Amino acid sequence: MSMMTVINRPKHSVGRHVRSNKFRQFFGHAFVQIVLILVVFIWTLPTVGLLISSFRTPEAIRTTGWWTALQTPFNITQWTLENYNYVLTSDRMGAAFLNSLLVSVPATVIPITMAAFAAYAFAWMKFPGRDFLFSIVVGLMVVPLQMAFIPILRIYSNLGLNGSFLGIWLAHTGFGLPLAVFLLHSYIAGLPHELIEAASIDGASHFTTFTRLVLPLSVPAIASFAVFQFLWVWNDLLVALVFLGTGPDVTIVTSRLSEMVGSRGQDWHVLTAGAFISMALPILVFFALQRYFVRGLLAGSIKG
Repeated sequence: MSMMTVINRPKHSVGRHVRSNKFRQFFGHAFVQIVLILVVFIWTLPTVGLLISSFRTPEAIRTTGWWTALQTPFNITQWTLENYNYVLTSDRMGAAFLNSLLVSVPATVIPITMAAFAAYAFAWMKFPGRDFLFSIVVGLMVVPLQMAFIPILRIYSNLGLNGSFLGIWLAHTGFGLPLAVFLLHSYIAGLPHELIEAASIDGASHFTTFTRLVLPLSVPAIASFAVFQFLWVWNDLLVALVFLGTGPDVTIVTSRLSEMVGSRGQDWHVLTAGAFISMALPILVFFALQRYFVRGLLAGSIKG
């Protein structure tokens, strides 16, 4: 009997240890989930308040907080679409929205196209000064873009590009290229060497290898940079003010919102509707490309 007690004792001890580990794991997972839920709640609360306020009447916004609308959500008298109708039709936000699209889409596509070709050249083509040129491109990421405003403005004034969409496309392309080349180079250089060699043995040129092989495999990195560049260009105000101006024909969303804050500082029903209109498209772009986003951020970090 005493021998059985000696033999069984370690088993009970192991069982308690396993149960203790399971309890710690359960408590750890529960704690992490609670913290994540709390962070998400705090992070999204202002956006929820902005959305609810954009559908409320001016009287309701001035007299009560947005959270009071949740007490009687089915009271249709407190909801209205007039805020969005006013912003899109009477306050020139609709035209500004189209101008922002006209700026953001080319300013995203142009640097992606140029950076993809450059990244492939730096990764797989051998030419004199390749490493030195790549170091210069990467080093440009630390240069503040404000330093380039005056020289570029002088060049634009001589070429007649001030206040034009072409001018701001070229400006955003120049400011976004260093990061784009760095991200895409990290991904393209991490592709299997045997794959590129096989294409070369089959007689494929560099252009064919890039368009038929490298480009389809680089979609995660391209989509990741597309998210970065589109959000940066869409939310930009400084570059637009410097190179595009605030004329009625070229006003973008951020410029229009800035004017609304200055001229309609008390009209919260108009400001909230305009702000949410400016947020809607970037949110849609991010969720549409989010499955590529993390894969693109990890570009080049894992090989094989």
